[in-house]
Amino acid sequence: MAFILPVNGIEPSLGNNSFIAPNATIVGDVICGDDCSFWFNAVVRGDVNSIRIGNKVNIQDGAVIHCTYQKTKTVLGNNVSVGHNAIVHGSTIHDNVLIGMGAIVMDNCEIGSNSIIAAGAVLTEGTVVPSGCIFAGVPARKVKDISEELIHGEINRIANNYLMYSTWFK
Repeated sequence: MAFILPVNGIEPSLGNNSFIAPNATIVGDVICGDDCSFWFNAVVRGDVNSIRIGNKVNIQDGAVIHCTYQKTKTVLGNNVSVGHNAIVHGSTIHDNVLIGMGAIVMDNCEIGSNSIIAAGAVLTEGTVVPSGCIFAGVPARKVKDISEELIHGEINRIANNYLMYSTWFK
């Protein structure tokens, strides 16, 4: 059974039609919208600050969403995919974003809409990713602007697929 636990009397609030894998962990001050999915071994820790998650967000296997005590909150917009084993810590991710597998997003980063953070990329503290581009590398840097084809072919495809996958477990 999934671990959905209050912290200091604050319970997570999950939207309609959410899927939570049996070993996912969601604790504390976490509020998410509708059609979200939290996959196997995903951890969303709203214990030291708040985490806000929009609609149609998928937190894939082994991903960690956290923040910093009394400093940084985490906000994920709508239609966001957080890839396997990625870490998003104390940052703001706008709508229609793909965070690739194993990517690390450090405190005070801001990722604009319609962007992709490549697998394995490391966004150092305070990095600002403009809307509509791809960042890759360690430390992550802009590699190119994103095409409409990638927005629809990757960002939307992955978010829609994870919404479909979640129905297989209900």
